[in-house]
Amino acid sequence: MADTGLFRYRNIGIIVILIILAAFSLWIRVLPLFGPHAADILSIVGSDDPLYNLRQIEQILANFPGYSWFEAMTLFPTGQTVPWGPLFTFICSVACLVAGATTRTEIIQAALWVPPILAALMVPVIFVLVRKIWDWKAGLIAAALIAVIGGQFFFRSLAGYLDHHIAEVFFSTIYCIAYLYCLDFCRKSPVDLKVWKTLKIPVLVSCIAGVAYVLGFLTMPTMILFAFITALTTICLFIYEYYHGRHGEYIVVINTVVFGIALLVSLFFLPSSGFALYYYSLGHPISYLLLIVGTIILYALSRFLAGRPWYSYPGIVFALSLIGILIMALALPTLYQTFVEGLTAFFGLSPYTVTIQEARPWTLSEAWAVFNFGLLLMIGGIFALLYKNWKEYRPGHIFVLVWSFFIIIAAFREVRYEYYLAVNIALLGGICVGFALEHAWPDILAMGKKASVKEPEPEQKEVKGSTKKKKADRISQKSTRKAVSKSKINYVNILLAGLACAFALIFAVLSLQQQYAVASSEGIRMNQDWRESLEWMNGNTPETGVDYYTIYEEDNFTYPATAYGVMSWWDYGHMITYLANRIPNSNPFQAGVAGPNGSATFFVSGMESATNQVADNQGTRYVMTDIEMATGKFWAMATWYNATEKQAPYQPTYYIPDPANPGTYQPLTAYKDLYFLTTVSRLHNFDGSYTPAGEVYYIEYTTSIGSRPDQAVITEATVMDADEANAAADRYNQQAQPGTGAAVVSTNFIQPTTDIPALSHYRLVHESPTNVFSGSSPDVKYVKIFEYVPGARIKGEGIIELPLVSNTGRAFVYRQQSTNGEFVVPYSTEGNPYDVRATGKYKITGTGRQISVSEDAIMRGLQIT
Repeated sequence: MADTGLFRYRNIGIIVILIILAAFSLWIRVLPLFGPHAADILSIVGSDDPLYNLRQIEQILANFPGYSWFEAMTLFPTGQTVPWGPLFTFICSVACLVAGATTRTEIIQAALWVPPILAALMVPVIFVLVRKIWDWKAGLIAAALIAVIGGQFFFRSLAGYLDHHIAEVFFSTIYCIAYLYCLDFCRKSPVDLKVWKTLKIPVLVSCIAGVAYVLGFLTMPTMILFAFITALTTICLFIYEYYHGRHGEYIVVINTVVFGIALLVSLFFLPSSGFALYYYSLGHPISYLLLIVGTIILYALSRFLAGRPWYSYPGIVFALSLIGILIMALALPTLYQTFVEGLTAFFGLSPYTVTIQEARPWTLSEAWAVFNFGLLLMIGGIFALLYKNWKEYRPGHIFVLVWSFFIIIAAFREVRYEYYLAVNIALLGGICVGFALEHAWPDILAMGKKASVKEPEPEQKEVKGSTKKKKADRISQKSTRKAVSKSKINYVNILLAGLACAFALIFAVLSLQQQYAVASSEGIRMNQDWRESLEWMNGNTPETGVDYYTIYEEDNFTYPATAYGVMSWWDYGHMITYLANRIPNSNPFQAGVAGPNGSATFFVSGMESATNQVADNQGTRYVMTDIEMATGKFWAMATWYNATEKQAPYQPTYYIPDPANPGTYQPLTAYKDLYFLTTVSRLHNFDGSYTPAGEVYYIEYTTSIGSRPDQAVITEATVMDADEANAAADRYNQQAQPGTGAAVVSTNFIQPTTDIPALSHYRLVHESPTNVFSGSSPDVKYVKIFEYVPGARIKGEGIIELPLVSNTGRAFVYRQQSTNGEFVVPYSTEGNPYDVRATGKYKITGTGRQISVSEDAIMRGLQIT
């Protein structure tokens, strides 16, 4: 009875602790909802994927419970199959219905609670997971760690970042728990394929695991990562079972049921053609079928090789795997190529992935900055699992080890998987501390007993009648001292336990500091210049004719004649859809970016004719640029345009000696002719106007004194006129020694190194209020919107000018040089519907001739006489 009561009180205590940890995890994540910017709830929403989730939620609520697999409001002129699953947005939609949210503001307020709530639920989930693997004490430690862990796991579950990442982590962890229960039950209750009684419960538990997998699959197709983890675990388990003279019947049962369910469900979710694993495609059911068949083959092979040496099984498995891959490559090259491309896409083995914030490789220094001592705890947890499994074989431990190694590799290949790794950090960290305390506890108790044993007191004169009692006490103390002295105290165990606890405490404190700093600051803040510009676009540009809320079927959908595209870099595609209700030509699904008609070609092209060809092919009417595209993000556009040369021909990096640290060099970003001739530079930096070259830097450099052979160190720099500098560079380079050279560069993106011709078909129609430079001059706005127009034609020679004033009050002059005795001009002087207006007429310099141009002439490409 006493034990039962103690057990009950312990469970109550555990529940109370878990509730406190979950409440804390929720509280720190919803701080932005009560911060200074919460009154304008949209301002705290992330600007990319979170906005598209909100768009999907609004569409689901308007058609509940309908879900659109085809998105007509993105990737003009084709539209796009949505690569995400419906579960996360459906959960958010239900939350909005429960909250009674109907307006956009109410929908945002309700939906933003979902990621923090899922993160809070991870606390009991991690406890259940670790208790199953180890014990309840390690489970509590792991639950505490997941409550405070920072990095991508925290950021992507913070109120404001409304995205599926935390749902991926939640449902994949649920699947792992269910799969572990399957393995553990079958370890304790062996399965006989011929006896149904031994199969009933394993099949039932496997069904639960299958449902858990499907929930993850319906969140994102990346759930297939856990099918790969299961497949690797399956191979390891069969090898281990064969080594011990068993055949692993239970693995056949579990995998067949789990992935049989996944196979059946995935057949109903095939909106994408082909076999790409990062979409809901036929590649998924094929993968699950291969996993089931592979499991059966491994089992049959184990039976066939029974009694052979232990090394024969893994050797033949390895050989058959190579043969299978070879057969697939030769007999089914399309399928083989698809799986290779799928793995490449998952693990970032592409030159383009470095341009994607969440797909770039993760460095060790970044890992330490996020997880610090948690990494050491993770390593300790791995060793603890290996030691425990060496002492007693547990299939669940093998699964956890494979899972952890796989996610560690994935995270370092692509930083996006860092939020998956948080689970393994907490899991293994809890095991590490639990293992250390478990081994040190007897020594800690022994040390406590030793300290509590009193030294014998000096003998006193005995009182009559107490002789026997005194003698008994002396005998008792003597035996206690002997017992304590005989029990050897292992101080190494105590030291290791102390270090593990210290590492966990330091990790928790540092993580808490990171969390609170992010949550209590401005947190996720939408770019207000983009918001202002897109809200302007929503109210001041023609409707596309595509209804924002309607669910369209891809097979019978065609765009109306009034539809058009908005060209910008892919980062801003979802903002264009959600805030402007317009259709971007590219989007954060990385669609519409590469290729001859991609946004990279449009913005990096150096010839207006090539740029116009992309605009015509893509049905572009408006173009949006910002200062980041013209400067900090230009390297990404250049990489998508040419993955080999990247930004080097446009924005080369030179090095200059660091005066504060002799012998070291500082990087310097320079701009060359090709940069200034790109469409993005001509639009954003110069408003599409003709701009002559000014003063530039003539530099001489060497590659012989830097730390790398490609490190060009500037040895001389002189300010010159552009023509003079180009002549000097030509002279130097004709006689340059190996490893040296000269170049003409600018260090200012609005000071060109060559004459910039005007753009004839793009006119500024709006700009955001923020000047990227401090002070009054120069005045370059953060976001600009241009309209692509046919342009009016004017006969003449020389340079034509038009004075304009923008919607912000900025005065500028559009200039253009004639080509073949003609000007093609984009601005009207009469009937202009926008706030960027001409303040006079066109003038051909040096002639006194003035020309008026109507809006009709601009839009129809008329000749002005």
